[in-house]
Amino acid sequence: MATVQVKNLNKTYNPTTIPVKDISLTVEDNEFLTLLGPSGCGKSTTLRLIAGLEEPTRGQIMIGDRDVTALKPGDRNISMVFQSYALYPHMTVYENMASALRLRNMTDGEIKQRVSEASRFLDLREDLMNRKPGQLSGGQRQRVALGRALVRQPDVFLLDEPLSNLDALLRERVRAEIKQLFEKQNTPVVYVTHDQVEAMTLSTKVAVLYEGNVQQLAPPSELYSRPANQFVAGFVGSPQMNLLTLHCQGQTARLGQGKLPLPSGLAKPPRQVVLGVRPEDMRLAEESDSIRFPGEVFLVENLGMQNLLSVRLTPAEGGAAPIEVRSLLPSDLDWGGDNIELAVSPERLHWFDVESGDRLG
Repeated sequence: MATVQVKNLNKTYNPTTIPVKDISLTVEDNEFLTLLGPSGCGKSTTLRLIAGLEEPTRGQIMIGDRDVTALKPGDRNISMVFQSYALYPHMTVYENMASALRLRNMTDGEIKQRVSEASRFLDLREDLMNRKPGQLSGGQRQRVALGRALVRQPDVFLLDEPLSNLDALLRERVRAEIKQLFEKQNTPVVYVTHDQVEAMTLSTKVAVLYEGNVQQLAPPSELYSRPANQFVAGFVGSPQMNLLTLHCQGQTARLGQGKLPLPSGLAKPPRQVVLGVRPEDMRLAEESDSIRFPGEVFLVENLGMQNLLSVRLTPAEGGAAPIEVRSLLPSDLDWGGDNIELAVSPERLHWFDVESGDRLG
């Protein structure tokens, strides 16, 4: 097996177009790293640099103990699965899976064994092996693309948004298959997506990218529970985190009619701060809650097992206009009409600097 190391990777097209800015990361054996971010953040360019499909402006790419920065894609011993599947339309399933092995001058017996093992692993029935891609469903074509990658037994797997062309139900099923598939491999995986559900469910580590920079590199649970900055907080999580700019009064910040304690250890209390609170962490207030946020429900979105409530919090006397928040409550919970009182546990709050966006505390 081989570790993938990316050191100070940069790609510059011109002074105003720099999709990758000094990215460094490591993917160990048996690790599944997802590059996550919005369109144009540099995630696909980073993957193409690792694959050798693009040449870096500067930086180094190591696979195992080999410096592959200047090597052609075919000399890196990688397998790549593309968004468009990239299957040969005139070849059968068997021929598509075997094509890369023929280039290695392997014997027919060796090729047949590898293709047979991969097809059984991916549940590609024998009657499909003589069909051409045009005769397959989207999910079957995706399995063939994965099978073609598996038979090569590469040092690293690279996957570029492989589920984006599938409908929602099929995407969910194939996502589960990919997770089971790569849990049985010891090979490093680098996966690109803008879909946070894919990133959170598939990965052992996630690198959140924005404007060519890594904003945070961490396990999925840490991204969710302790986002490093305001961008990660707003990008990771569905429904999106409530991000509210609040005025501070000493060591507290006012939200509606409630006062919240600022995180301890601040050298100097700020004048303003950004509060982040996830909709699923806002709940109906109970008698034991000392901090409550009365408000008015103005929109209810039924999500099946839960309702997403949009609430205008009642401002303090003489305060500014009402602040709007969203709260995720069980669908069988009766909140008592248009008026509601919400609460949140202090340990569930996230605080960010207004100017830098970095996490406080």
